[in-house]
Amino acid sequence: MITTADRLKTVEEYYFSKKLREVRGLMADGKPIINMGIGSPDLAPSQEVVEAIQESVLEEGAHQYQSYQGLPEFREAVASFYKYKYNVEANPASEILPLMGSKEGIMHISMAFLNPGDEALIPNPGYPTYSSVTKLVGAQPKYYDLVADNDWFPDIEVLEKEDLSKVKIMWVCYPHMPTGAVAKVDQLIALVAFAKRNDILLVNDNPYSFVLNNNPISILSVEGAKEVALELNSLSKTFNMAGWRVGMVLGDEKFINPVLKVKSNMDSGMFYGIQKGAITALKSGQKWFDSVNETYSKRKELMLQLVEKLNCVYDDNSVGMFVWAKLPEGSSSAEEFIDNILYDKDIFITPGTIFGSNGEGYIRFSLCVTEEKIKEAISRF
Repeated sequence: MITTADRLKTVEEYYFSKKLREVRGLMADGKPIINMGIGSPDLAPSQEVVEAIQESVLEEGAHQYQSYQGLPEFREAVASFYKYKYNVEANPASEILPLMGSKEGIMHISMAFLNPGDEALIPNPGYPTYSSVTKLVGAQPKYYDLVADNDWFPDIEVLEKEDLSKVKIMWVCYPHMPTGAVAKVDQLIALVAFAKRNDILLVNDNPYSFVLNNNPISILSVEGAKEVALELNSLSKTFNMAGWRVGMVLGDEKFINPVLKVKSNMDSGMFYGIQKGAITALKSGQKWFDSVNETYSKRKELMLQLVEKLNCVYDDNSVGMFVWAKLPEGSSSAEEFIDNILYDKDIFITPGTIFGSNGEGYIRFSLCVTEEKIKEAISRF
């Protein structure tokens, strides 16, 4: 008998992969489902970006294999973007590596730095992929608590008291997904200092910087951060290019080169046209950011009306393309709560539990829904 690898026993099918089959089944049965669960931008990239990829496919060499390190112009565009938006200096020749989406980067970084038996610090709640990838490479997740009372930021004093001898990587994500919490500069400084004291590679996953956020910060802007930190970023949310699968990882050459070593054995370079479109996107002016945030701002205002209809509590200071809401006292579990709404009101909302045990009692609404659909959802209550 041919059997699957033991590593598959360590993970479950991704929640959205499984749940969306159920949702699609309801839609196939004629149910008017409104999907507020997924953070997949429904808006289009700018016309200039679309034209850039259209024109690029006619250029000589556009359909050949591309460099594993990407076009020099793409890396230079990333460097300029980081300098202008985050005040971070990055050498395009050695400190920037394009990725086919930052999700790919999570796997590559884990493969480059984690051995079986090593541990990775993973936020609870946090992006489920950190945990699943850690398990797939044979390492062990070591969860650290994020709670509302501490503004969804790790308690470093508590962490320091734990046995960190096997920890190689710490995953952080600010602005935080799913809660929308932001980190202050002094908090990032404390994280970098913690990583230095404990010889831990700190990886900040930073795709939500510019969505309803007036103060984008990179962990690499902290003095000395490159000694211990990498940063993942993506064009998916900022430029409505989720399906393009284009992102990047930045950091010191001593960390980038091991990731490149893995990546060069996994793909044959990013499509030329996607890189040309990404270059154009990274050169977008402030007008682009303002227009996208105007749309999300209007949607959020409406979404909060729906949240209030459900008697949930939310944080006015959260950013990003989600609304993280606390269920009313005495509510059923988050998964039961959203299933009741799914089958009673034909609205799909994400339960906080898929992001970790500290997500119990919370639900998450995506702003990747038109104003008309949000109004319709409100009317169903």
